[in-house]
Amino acid sequence: MESQVLSIRGMTCAACSARIERTLNKIEGVSATVNLTTERARIEFNPAEVTLQALIERIEKLGYGAEVPKPKAEDADALAKRKEIKTLWTKFIVSAAFSLPLLYIAMAPMIDFARLPFPAGLDPMHFPLRYALVELALVLPIIGVGYRFYTVGFKALLLRSPNMDSLIALGTTAAVLYSVYNTFQIAGGGFAAAESLYFETAGVIVTLILLGKSLEAVSKGRTSEAIKKLMGLAPKTAIVSQNGVEREIPIEEVEIGDIVVVKPGARIPVDGSVIFGNTAIDESMLTGESMPVDKKAGDAVYAASLNTTGTIQFRAEKIGADTALARIIKLVEDAQGGKAPIAALADRVSGVFVPAVCGIASLAGVAWFIGTGGDAKFALTIFISVLVIACPCALGLATPTAIMVGTGKGAENGILIKGGEALETAHKIDTVVFDKTGTITEGKPTVTDVIGNDILNLAASVEKLSEHPLGLALVNAASEIRPATEFQSVTGMGVRAVVDGKLVKVGRAAFAGADDKEGDALAEQGKTPLFVSIDDVYGGIIAVADVVKPSSEAAIGKLHEMGVEVAMITGDNGRTAAAIAKRVGIDRVLAEVLPQDKSDEVRKLQAEGRKVAMVGDGINDAPALARADIGMAIGSGTDVAMESADIVLMRSDLRDVPTAIELSRATIRNIKQNLFWAFGYNVIGIPIAAGVLHLFGGPLLNPIFAAAAMSLSSVSVLTNALRLKRFKASGGRI
Repeated sequence: MESQVLSIRGMTCAACSARIERTLNKIEGVSATVNLTTERARIEFNPAEVTLQALIERIEKLGYGAEVPKPKAEDADALAKRKEIKTLWTKFIVSAAFSLPLLYIAMAPMIDFARLPFPAGLDPMHFPLRYALVELALVLPIIGVGYRFYTVGFKALLLRSPNMDSLIALGTTAAVLYSVYNTFQIAGGGFAAAESLYFETAGVIVTLILLGKSLEAVSKGRTSEAIKKLMGLAPKTAIVSQNGVEREIPIEEVEIGDIVVVKPGARIPVDGSVIFGNTAIDESMLTGESMPVDKKAGDAVYAASLNTTGTIQFRAEKIGADTALARIIKLVEDAQGGKAPIAALADRVSGVFVPAVCGIASLAGVAWFIGTGGDAKFALTIFISVLVIACPCALGLATPTAIMVGTGKGAENGILIKGGEALETAHKIDTVVFDKTGTITEGKPTVTDVIGNDILNLAASVEKLSEHPLGLALVNAASEIRPATEFQSVTGMGVRAVVDGKLVKVGRAAFAGADDKEGDALAEQGKTPLFVSIDDVYGGIIAVADVVKPSSEAAIGKLHEMGVEVAMITGDNGRTAAAIAKRVGIDRVLAEVLPQDKSDEVRKLQAEGRKVAMVGDGINDAPALARADIGMAIGSGTDVAMESADIVLMRSDLRDVPTAIELSRATIRNIKQNLFWAFGYNVIGIPIAAGVLHLFGGPLLNPIFAAAAMSLSSVSVLTNALRLKRFKASGGRI
C-alpha cells in the first residue's frame, strides 16, 4: 500500500468532502479520508490495482480539482491564502454595492410610514416595467460575482450529488426566474405582477453568503496558525564553511557532512552536532521551554532553534524532511488532516443532508401552493427559505476545525498529538502507566548522600578507572579527581586502587569491611549504598540513586485530581520500585517486569475494562506504547518510542501528561458543542423556514433572514472552535 496526500479544490461544504470520500472508498484497494477544513485528501491505495492519476481523474469527474501538493515556502502559502481572502472580500464589496440599492428600491415603496425618499421615475405604481428592469439590472452584477455558486452548484446537481452551492443556486435561480417571468407579465400589461418581484431576495442572499464565506475563510486561516508558525521558523539560507571560506547558500543546497556556521541571533538551518564553539540555544520551538540550553562540542542542535550568544560550527547530519522540525510539521499536518471517530456521525448525515433538504423544500413548496389555493409567491418564499437556511457547512466544520485548533494548541506547547483519533481517545483515559527509568526518574545515577569525611573525591578517583554507571555518578559529583594506581576490579564486590598512597576500596559492605545494616535505611529509600574503606578502615557510605524528576510528583498529583489512576512499570527490584512509588504517590506498582512483558501488563489492565495510557521513553517501551489505548513518548527518548506513540511530549515534562488529557477533554467538549449547534440549528431552522410556525399564526421566515442565519451558523461554529486557542491547563502548563 502507498500513501499520498492530495490537495482538493472546489469543496464548499461537508456534502462535497463526504461525496469525494465515499467515491474513493468504493474503489477496490483504496482507503481515503477527506478533510474539508484543510482541503486535503489522505489516500492509501494499492498501486497494483489503481494508479494515483486514476484517482485524481475520478475526483475531477466529480467536479473538483485535485493535485499532489507541491512543496511551498510558508510565505507563498500565506500569500495564496491572503489572495483568496482578498478576492472573497472584493466579491462581497461589489455584491453589497449593488444589493444595497436593490434592497432599497424593492423595499422603500412598501414603507409608507417612513416616507423614505424615492425616485419618482421608478414608482412601481406608475412605471412598473422601468421599476422591474432597474431591479434586474442591479441583480445581474451580483449574480456575476457569485457565479461560482451556479457553476459548481448546478454541476453537482447534474452529477446527482447536490451540495451547499446547489441549494443556493436553486433558491436564487428560482427567485430570479420567477421575477423575470413577472417582468414579462408587466411588459404585457399585467402591472399587478410588480408586487411579485424577488430580485432583491436573490441579490441579498448571494451578498450575505459571500460575507459568510469571507468570514469563514478568515476563521479557517486562523485555525492553522500553529503549523504556519512552525513553518515560518525555518531559515531560508545557511552559511557553509568550505576550505576555510564561508559562503551563504540556499537551505536546499546544504548536504549531509557540510560544516555550517551559525552566528548569534541566527537560526540553526539543519540538524547536526557541534564541532566548535560554545553557545546557548533557544529550543522553545521544539520543547516549549523558554530557557536557552547550553551547547558545546558534541551536543546536538536542531533546525529552526535560535542561537543566542556565541558563534558555533556544526556538522550537518539531517536535512530537508529528516530534520526534527520537518518531522514535527508532518506530525501536526497528519493530525490536522485526520478525522476523529466522532466525525463519522457528521459525515454520514452530510452525505444525505442536501438531497433531503431539496426534497423537503420541494414538498413544502408544493404543499403550500396547494394549501393556499395556488399562491405561487407564497410557495416560492417557502421553497427558497428552506433551501437557503439549510447549512451543511456547519456540520462539516464542527469536528475538523476543533481538531485543528486543539492539535495546533498542543504543538505550540510541545505536545504533539499525531491524529484526531488520538486526540479523541485521550479524553477517555482513566489509567496512566509510567515507565520508571528515564520517565519518572532522570534515567541516570546521581550521588544523593555522602556519609563520612573526605571520602567522595577519593572514591571518585578510584571509580574514574571503572566503567560502571554508578562509578560515573561519583566522578560527576566529585570536586577533584586525583591520580590512582594499582587499580583492580573484584567481580561482584567492588573496585580498589591506591590514591595519594592510600588503599581505597569502593563497593559492597563486606568488601569495605562494613556492616550491611549501615546502608539499610538508604536502600529502603530506593538508593544504592556504596561502602568506602581507606587502608582497610571503614570510612563511610556514598548513596547513589536514579533521582526522581522534579515534575513527576506534581504530574501524578494532578492526574489523581482528575480521577485518573496511576501505575508504574519497571524491571527494577520491588523494594526500589516501592520506594519510588511511595515518594511520588503512585497507586499501583508493576515491578521486575521484563522488557518484552511490558505490553502484556498493559493488556491485563485493558482486560479490566480500563482505558490505558502508557508513558515511556525507551526502545523497550515501544511495544507497550503501541499496545496502550494512547501511547505517550517522552521527547528526550528514542526515535523508536516516539514513532510508536500517539502523543509525543517534547518538553519531557510529565506535567504535560495531564495537560494532554485536559486538552483532549476540552477539544471533545468543543466538538460536541459545535455538533449540537450545527444539528440544532437545522432541526429548528428548517421547520421554521418550511412555514410550520405560520400554520399556528406565527411569522413567515423571509429568505433574506434565512441567508443571514445560514452564514452566521458556519461562522459561529468556527468562532467556537477558535475559543480553544485560549485553553489553559489547570496546572498552568499551557
